[in-house]
Amino acid sequence: MTEITVADNGRGMEPEVRERAMEPFFSGREKGTGLGLAIVQRVVKDHQGKISIESAPGRGTRIALLFPVPGGEKKHEN
Repeated sequence: MTEITVADNGRGMEPEVRERAMEPFFSGREKGTGLGLAIVQRVVKDHQGKISIESAPGRGTRIALLFPVPGGEKKHEN
């Protein structure tokens, strides 16, 4: 698997917001469209990947995107 992680030390998300964060048209921001993470989730799923969100109020947010490696894992020989 290949992992791409994006993290910040911003305001974080309440548990209720984190649970709904990838729903289309749901936004925890006043002027948000609610499409950003919904689109990301769709792209990740289309590539047989997984997405996870870790967040807590006042502690920031960490989003991890996991993608399978084409051809599987390869062993490195020394």
